[in-house]
Amino acid sequence: MACLNVCKEQGHETEEKTQKKQHICTLDGTVDWNAHPAIRGTTGSWVAGILILVNQGLATLAFLGVEVNLVLFLTRVLGQDNAEALNNVSKWTGTVYIFSLLGAFLSDSYWGRFKTCAIFQLIFVLGLASLPLCAYLFLLKPRGCGDKETPCGGHSGFHEPFFYISIYLIALGNGGYQPNIATFGADQFDEEDPEEGLSKIAFFSYFYLALNLGSLFSDTILGYFEDEGMWTLGFWASAGSALLALVLFLCGTPRYRHFKPSGNPLSRFCQVIISASRKWRVEIMPAVEDNLYEEAGEESSKNGARKMLHTEGFKFLDRAAYITEKELYHLEKDDGVRNPWRLCTVTQVEEVKCILRLLPIWLCTILYSVVFNQMASLFVEQGAAMKTNVASFHIPPASMSSFDILSVAAFIFIYRRVLDPLFARLKNNSNPKGLTELQRMGIGLVLAILAMVSAGVVECFRLKYARKDCRSNCESPSSLSIFWQVPQYMLIGASEVFMYVGQIEFFNGQAPDGLKSFGSALCMTSISLGNYVSSLLVTIVMKFSTRDDMPGWIPGNLNKGHLDRFYFLLAALTTADLLVYFLCAKWYKYTTFEGRNEEDTNNNIANRHAELQV
Repeated sequence: MACLNVCKEQGHETEEKTQKKQHICTLDGTVDWNAHPAIRGTTGSWVAGILILVNQGLATLAFLGVEVNLVLFLTRVLGQDNAEALNNVSKWTGTVYIFSLLGAFLSDSYWGRFKTCAIFQLIFVLGLASLPLCAYLFLLKPRGCGDKETPCGGHSGFHEPFFYISIYLIALGNGGYQPNIATFGADQFDEEDPEEGLSKIAFFSYFYLALNLGSLFSDTILGYFEDEGMWTLGFWASAGSALLALVLFLCGTPRYRHFKPSGNPLSRFCQVIISASRKWRVEIMPAVEDNLYEEAGEESSKNGARKMLHTEGFKFLDRAAYITEKELYHLEKDDGVRNPWRLCTVTQVEEVKCILRLLPIWLCTILYSVVFNQMASLFVEQGAAMKTNVASFHIPPASMSSFDILSVAAFIFIYRRVLDPLFARLKNNSNPKGLTELQRMGIGLVLAILAMVSAGVVECFRLKYARKDCRSNCESPSSLSIFWQVPQYMLIGASEVFMYVGQIEFFNGQAPDGLKSFGSALCMTSISLGNYVSSLLVTIVMKFSTRDDMPGWIPGNLNKGHLDRFYFLLAALTTADLLVYFLCAKWYKYTTFEGRNEEDTNNNIANRHAELQV
């Protein structure tokens, strides 16, 4: 109530009260669970942030506990061949990312991020709970089947559909939840406050770290259980982790800060396109900014959304906000009421411009995802063709991804504590951020190129050792140790810190206030498209490299192929992508929002409370 009393005092408070008010109420337009202006001391910040980080780690553990060995379940338990199983897993993974767009749309338009996260997490838990029940009751027959040696028997008509319903509920729940949880975590920090603004930047790094720590457990412990045929135990562990994540998320309900959804963005985009098209013959006056329409006062910042300043570029769209004499007449006649399909605000136009500017940057990130996806496919195949024994201990090739996770953890610490302060001092300015998000993403691409070169060099040596021993058996693994793969895994992990963390920060910070979840969904869809582009690239390479005397670059027996050439091809393509990215980054204009001065902020808080009460 202290916040409400302070927020209602307008026009006659002292300077001391004004300063006190800034420290009590958040300045970014967030509200608490009761739709009152959020109190800084009792909502949000790291208390809520840590709950969300733990939630993300547990949810990632649950999801990857199913994904990591799904292809083995399909082959060992359902009896599918490798090609069919890989195709089904690819469809399922792609569906996860399609559902991410659905979750982002519902969150930004209607439900808000908290409600969207809660609903989709509940669906996620239901899917994970039904999966072990289905496996135990119907699929794992006879008991003990599904390991490396014991195949499972046939299944009746409704057993497999029950299984697919379960895993697609998991895809729906995880897909709808993922693009919103990172943005909801960032909502807990008021970027208008200098201290919380720095915490918001740090949150994205810790968020990606939590994701990797969750995957470390699922890739090792749960992956081992399921590989040994303990499918029910592994699936129940995933379900328990997801349930605990949901409970912890709901426990923070009184503490969270919220932004209200801003309505359907598709209609706002269509209004701009149609309004601009209707005026394509209108002659624009030279001083264009003086003739563009923008709503004044509180109407232009509903739900805490900031007005966006006019920018150059895409001048055709400016016509949507251009006030003609006819529209000026109707505005004066109708007391300022406008037809949004004929006249749009500057902020509406800038929303469309912002998305159009983001798309080239987003397209440049897809090829990076192609490189990243090799870690779960070709890196594993390469490792399987190397010496995997240390004394009598066998090292599973897939477990080498642990070096990637360790690299992510190490480089997050190095960047946050060493590199970022160092670059900030070298730039010699008042901005506490050393490198911009675009600069960090560029560094991520450079590291990805080095990772592919490293993988290609290792493959050259692997082939050399394999062919030296080829006299006895050309299909035997190379005598080169699998630990030679460590540098390429470490470089991929370092590149993730710069690329994916920078990408999350960039799209979240540059997306309009009403499309923050959509910005996070762009990150997920780039990974999804990276999967498809990778598969397409492999298909093309195999088609053009396969001849009568050569089985192609990536045959079943890698000793007869040239996987090194494929790695070097990826390095060359990523280099070309880096050059295109450099041009796009130079062309990109950062989104500029209208700043809130102290008086406007104070008035907005009180007016917002009155509006929300209505």
